[in-house]
Amino acid sequence: PGDQLIVIVEWRNEGRAPVKDVAVTRPVPRSARIASDDPAMQVSIDGGAHWGRLDDMWLPTPLGGSRRAVAGDVTHVRWLLSDAVPPGQSGRLSYRATVQ
Repeated sequence: PGDQLIVIVEWRNEGRAPVKDVAVTRPVPRSARIASDDPAMQVSIDGGAHWGRLDDMWLPTPLGGSRRAVAGDVTHVRWLLSDAVPPGQSGRLSYRATVQ
């Protein structure tokens, strides 16, 4: 616990045609807490059903209220690749995390 990680996500268009508006999505390991503040990275706190910036996310509380989501609530991360990705093109994305 407490160790810092850099999680690297490698992607590649293995299709025969360019693709546009691709989302590269990865689950966050349960034993990790994201520590990145990459403006291009979106997060989900509900298994990928909803996406956005962490500071805009809220969760219900047991007594009927709500609380702001924290890094430990993040279940998935994603990046949107808006430019066309030609066949064979690949890339790397990364985020920082802390082992819980």
